[in-house]
Amino acid sequence: MPDFHITGALALTPDGQSGAALGVSQGRLTDTRYGRAVDLPGWHLLPGIVDAHGDGFERHLAARRGALRDMTSGFLALDAELAANGITTAMLAQFWSWEGGMRGPDFAKAMLAGLAEVRPRLTTDIRVQLRIEVHMMDDFAEIEEVIADHGIGYVVFNDHLPHDALAKGKRPPRLTGQALKSGRNPEKHLALMQSLHARRGEVPDAVAALAARLRAKGVLTGSHDDRDAVARRAAQTQGLMISEFPETLDAAQEALAQGAPVVMGAPNVMRGASHSGNVAATEVVRAGLCTALASDYHYPSLVFAAQKLAPDMGLAAAWGLVSTGPAGMLGLTDRGALAPGLRADLVAINPATGRPGLTIVGGRIAHTDAAGAAALLQA
Repeated sequence: MPDFHITGALALTPDGQSGAALGVSQGRLTDTRYGRAVDLPGWHLLPGIVDAHGDGFERHLAARRGALRDMTSGFLALDAELAANGITTAMLAQFWSWEGGMRGPDFAKAMLAGLAEVRPRLTTDIRVQLRIEVHMMDDFAEIEEVIADHGIGYVVFNDHLPHDALAKGKRPPRLTGQALKSGRNPEKHLALMQSLHARRGEVPDAVAALAARLRAKGVLTGSHDDRDAVARRAAQTQGLMISEFPETLDAAQEALAQGAPVVMGAPNVMRGASHSGNVAATEVVRAGLCTALASDYHYPSLVFAAQKLAPDMGLAAAWGLVSTGPAGMLGLTDRGALAPGLRADLVAINPATGRPGLTIVGGRIAHTDAAGAAALLQA
């Protein structure tokens, strides 16, 4: 992209909102008026969104079971959706789980290989967060190799085994549907869950050892769905330093006391409540406990959630939950703010729609609506 600068818009900078021109030169932000002027009167310029956890990509890669053939078109469609929603950096939350199907190891490896192949054609910065089921202990050595081979920098541990039902010797709910998704018959699927459940006593030490090895290599580690303060303390003991989607206010408060970043779901903010009856994300945000909002399963929710929170907490704080906060948590010091020298990752909000009308990633135009395109053509 040639150098250019944006005029007429109100930019959210670390020092507050500014009407000064914002320049883009060689993929970096600058306060100098390089190149042509792109005039966006009345628009708001905001740091590009950094999505710390999202699994909405799954519908692009395999819209229906058995429909997966070539991931390239799926990743390209995902790239366009991310940019259209102002997301300039995205962490794709990919499972490595006994559940099989799109959550199984084979799919995870195919997804990582597909992303590596298509990455030169992408505009947004797409990365992977690996979600490891804690009972997959026999796979831990292979998982370490995959993490190293693909440069994965963020790993979260979760446990989706229905322990209560298994402990009582009952058949878990939705067993047949889950078995079909995994490619197993229900009895074999149940036998697998029972065998994994039987080894639950080995899990804490195995997870702690793997987490320690990963942290030594600079990989971020986190827990998922901490039920309460006790669960968060156990996660910290195992070396899981980020708390994703804590289920209660107590768990989030414990995370804050530990100095652990807390990630909440933007769809939860939009709904006003958790779809599963857990603590409302807005309650966690208003208590000052939230570090980052993530798309979870719905990419458009990040813009909407920040806009919904802005009247109460101010635009800088609200937008910081989808930009500065997650960027800092992930160690991405070159983005998350509109400041000279940082990557030119930004989103311009069209005042006529309240939606991203122009998204720029590393100085390259990733998305534009009709009004944004007109402004670019007139430059």
